[in-house]
Amino acid sequence: MYARKGYELIKDLANGEKGQLQPFNEDLFNQVVDQCSQHYLELQALIRKMQEESVDVRETRNAEHYGALIHHLSLIRNKRCLMAYVHNRAEIIQSFAWKVGLELLELPEEVQEKLSLSEKNYFGKHSAALQSYMAEVGIDLNVDMVPPKDPYIKVRVLDDMGEGILLSDKTANLARHSMHFLKRTDAEQYIARGLMEELTG
Repeated sequence: MYARKGYELIKDLANGEKGQLQPFNEDLFNQVVDQCSQHYLELQALIRKMQEESVDVRETRNAEHYGALIHHLSLIRNKRCLMAYVHNRAEIIQSFAWKVGLELLELPEEVQEKLSLSEKNYFGKHSAALQSYMAEVGIDLNVDMVPPKDPYIKVRVLDDMGEGILLSDKTANLARHSMHFLKRTDAEQYIARGLMEELTG
């Protein structure tokens, strides 16, 4: 059946858990691409045959016309399936930059194994574009997915980091067990590394 491989590719995508990646189905993806090439060659051959017979391609409704139409529609359907497969996976890959981190090596190994080489390159370029933008505007967009009520937070230092630590608006003595009011953007990197904890209340 024409465009069956494209359908199977979308079914493979739909079978995965929402927001989670299945391994890139390179074999089936390539089969759909090959099928597109076959439909294109068949379409060209039928159009060429009609031209050689000097029939009006636009007006004539014969076997070649309907054959060409079937190959044309199958080609479009397969291309749409390929685009949907790539687009949906790209959206999930983009979300990793916000949920996990901007470096490919920060992604869990089981996620990296599911990415194709081109998807790994895409993630790298997407992350680089985000980093460039954040550097240009001077805001770390990965710090808070929900806007904070206060730009400063109270923290306790869990491990001695020494004196003269350079923060965005001052230098600080971050001795073990000391407590500070710091800009959230300064503290987040240390909290993430387990060197500080945020105090609430």
